[in-house]
Amino acid sequence: MSPAPGRALVVGEALVDVVRRPDGTIGEHVGGSPANVALGLARLGRAAELLTWIGPDAYGALVNRHLDASGVRVLQGAESAISTSIATATLDEEGVATYDFDLDWNLPSTWEESPEPPLVLHTGSIAAVLEPGAAKVARLVEARRPTSTITYDPNLRPALMGSPEQALPVVEALVLQSDVVKVSDEDLAWLLPGIAPAEIAEEWTRRGPSLVVVTHGGKGAFASTNSGARLMVAAPTVTVADTVGAGDSFMSGLIDGLWSAGLLGAERRDALRDVPPETVEAILERCARIAAITVSRPGANPPTAAELGEG
Repeated sequence: MSPAPGRALVVGEALVDVVRRPDGTIGEHVGGSPANVALGLARLGRAAELLTWIGPDAYGALVNRHLDASGVRVLQGAESAISTSIATATLDEEGVATYDFDLDWNLPSTWEESPEPPLVLHTGSIAAVLEPGAAKVARLVEARRPTSTITYDPNLRPALMGSPEQALPVVEALVLQSDVVKVSDEDLAWLLPGIAPAEIAEEWTRRGPSLVVVTHGGKGAFASTNSGARLMVAAPTVTVADTVGAGDSFMSGLIDGLWSAGLLGAERRDALRDVPPETVEAILERCARIAAITVSRPGANPPTAAELGEG
């Protein structure tokens, strides 16, 4: 099936990752989970708009330049942040990042957006939990669900989200509003300790989403569908530069794969609920390739369609 027309609306934080490497060097990369997803979609050839909250400062200009260079349209609102948020990522010897944040999160009251409803609205991470913006994100998801597929990646940051008991109701409320959820095994271990990730995914698909995907880093990904399919795909073996943005590029690939399969848009909700397992498997194998390329190079640097041999 040829790719569907339309656009993606991604809602959430854009920030600057200040990366501290084990050798003492420091780099600066544009990041933020939703911004990375928008970037990944644009590099795969999709029309992607990002509704975010950045400041009129040097880091805000860096965010705009970086996203614009790959074709992401950053939506402008009447208000903006006082300053652009910063995440300090400290890498261990294996390239795994831990984060410390200096940020706030909100949404403008109005913004200029393309007139047609997006095929898909994606959100997650800090934007879906941190107030005052989180409540606005939840209302926006509810308002757009009648016209758009809803995708969600909790991408949890415990340093910002309180206890698991505080985060769980917020996460599960969005899970139940979503058609597609992508979550990492590490997120689930923090959020619902002692419960197998596959068990959580299966419970979530029984309660709402058509598809729940659990990523297991270098071990691959597990998927559960509302129609009862369960499957696992392996991850390619690569030399890891760092893991920054790996899950976000996987998420971009997941949205893009469903887009190419003609499964996005509210009118395709029934088709998504009945998605064949072989379709899911093919999409996830490609997502794993996309994430593998991302971890093989520094920062949140997802591949283009041409790098995948598709353009």
